[in-house]
Amino acid sequence: MPMLKIQTNQPLTAQQRQALVSKASQTVAALLGKPERYVMVSLEQNPDMLFGGNDEPLAYLELKSIGLPENQTPQLSGELARLLHEELGLAADRIYIEFADAPRAMWGWNGSTF
Repeated sequence: MPMLKIQTNQPLTAQQRQALVSKASQTVAALLGKPERYVMVSLEQNPDMLFGGNDEPLAYLELKSIGLPENQTPQLSGELARLLHEELGLAADRIYIEFADAPRAMWGWNGSTF
């Protein structure tokens, strides 16, 4: 049920993309205490992104999950920023992260909702 969407203006090889989504999936599962089999990660490369008026390396992330605890978002932000720094070399101040708690009735899976 957790969904992490990563958008970046950085060019990545296939190997870098696979490593990033794999590590991101493991990180989200561990931080949220959810089975990784329910975690979805999407990576989009978009060279036409600006932050602060320039196109220096940047990323925008969206993390949505049922029951996402608001008091955990600072830790999630720190760990996701660390992951992007390690994998892409991005500075934490070049990353925006949007968190969303999804109500069970508004999250569909397997032909139904949670």
